[in-house]
Formats: sequence, structure tokens, C-alpha cells
Amino acid sequence: MNAAPLLRRVWPAVMVTLTLVLVGLLLLLPLLLVFITALRSGLGPYLQALQLPDTQAAVRLSLLTVLIAVPLNTVFGVSAAWATAKFDFPGRSLLLTLIDLPLAISPVISGLVYVLLFGRQGWLGPWLEANDLKIIFAPAGIILATTFVTFAYVARELIPVMQAQGRDDEEAALTLGASGWQTFMRVTLPNIRWALLYGVIMCNARALGEFGAVSVVSGKIRGLTNTLPLHVEILYNEYQTVAAFAVASLLALFALLTLALKALIEARTGRAHT
Repeated sequence: MNAAPLLRRVWPAVMVTLTLVLVGLLLLLPLLLVFITALRSGLGPYLQALQLPDTQAAVRLSLLTVLIAVPLNTVFGVSAAWATAKFDFPGRSLLLTLIDLPLAISPVISGLVYVLLFGRQGWLGPWLEANDLKIIFAPAGIILATTFVTFAYVARELIPVMQAQGRDDEEAALTLGASGWQTFMRVTLPNIRWALLYGVIMCNARALGEFGAVSVVSGKIRGLTNTLPLHVEILYNEYQTVAAFAVASLLALFALLTLALKALIEARTGRAHT
């Protein structure tokens, strides 16, 4: 007779314990093993692995890709969110569908499409070769593929926020004589700043960690077209375990920083809505 009340008291504790165990096994333990393996031979070999020319080249290429792809997708995301949330126009539903397209396609397929377009045997390959332009197996292809797979992050974060806010504030500003740019900068942007920052952070994290599409278009040329995730794979396949995990620890540190910023933004937006 008392089994049901007892179960109701015990069940939450059981579920919380099970959740903590799963989080520890699936998330915290692998993360901890990355740093343990990276520092297994001491701090000297760890720092030496990070100072290798190929590692430095991978860092520079990854940062270059992020510095180009994220601003492009930020500008597009803000523009697309503004257009679809504040205006009605023919093709609006199609635009929303196209924004979601990169999320529905495998990154490997995305990279293969770029090879079919810009590769030597692709549709535009002969023209590119005739004009001494190289996209596939070059940084340009990596940037294009990364921009595509991170295409939707900023837009998809902003669209629901702008739709929930409605158009009243912007219409009031326009009625009072503000220009479109003034309305955006003084009315719309302050209202979406936290959602925009959140979308940029998630886009940045995905751009830095992208593997599938980049691995197809890069050619994995050491020192030239290897990003950090690709460089980790090459080092690990060559049994350079310490070096591989040392480079992986850079990505892990960035992931932890991303989570911290994400939590900060969620806390700020939570306070803003209370």
C-alpha cells in the first residue's frame, strides 16, 4: 500500500543519479582523458607538440576560416531573420526552407557537392583551371564548405526571437521619422543582441570543429589545408598520440569556453525575461 508514495520519493533521486552517471561517462570522462593523455609525457612534450610547424599552420587556417565564415553567416543571418520575421513577401516559405537545408544534409555530402562543382573534373573545374583559380584542395574550398555547414546557426537563433517580438516597435519608430538603418540600430538590434551573440558563438564553435565537409574538400595536405580537426586525425593515425591529444585539447578548451559563454548568455537572457 505504501509502495507508490515511496516510489514517488525515490524515483527523482534515481533519475538524477542516473543522469549524473551518464554525463560523467559520456561527457566528463572523455574530456578528462583528452587532457590526461595530452599531458601524459609532461608539459614539455605537450608544448612542443603545439609548437610544431604543421600544428601552427592548422591553427592559422582554422582561425582564418572562422574569421571569414562566421562574419559572413552573421550578416546573412541578421538579414534573413529581419526579412522573414518583419516582412511578408513571395518566396518567404521557400527562403525559410533553404535556410534549414545545411542542417538537413550530411556535411560529407555538402563537401562532395563542392567537389562536383569546383573540382578538376567538376562543372566549373576546367574554367577555374584555365584562369589559375583553385578552390578544391585549397583554403578557399575549406572556407566555402565551412560557411555552408554553419549557414543556419545565426539565422535560426534570430528568427524565432524576432517573430516573438513582432513589428510594433519598428513600425512606431518608422512612424516617428526614423530611417530603416536607425530603426534597426536603435530598436531591433538592442532587442536581439543576446540571441545574436548566442547564434554567433554556436556558429563559431561549429566552424572551428567542422570535420566532415572540410575533410572532403581539403585534400588533407599537411601544413597547407589541414584544419585542427583534420590535423588531430592525421597525428592519431600516425600513432603520435601525445601530439594528437595535445592538439585535441585546444579544441576541448575552446568547447569549454563556448559552454561558459553559452551559460552566461542564457543566464543574462533569463534575467532579462524575469
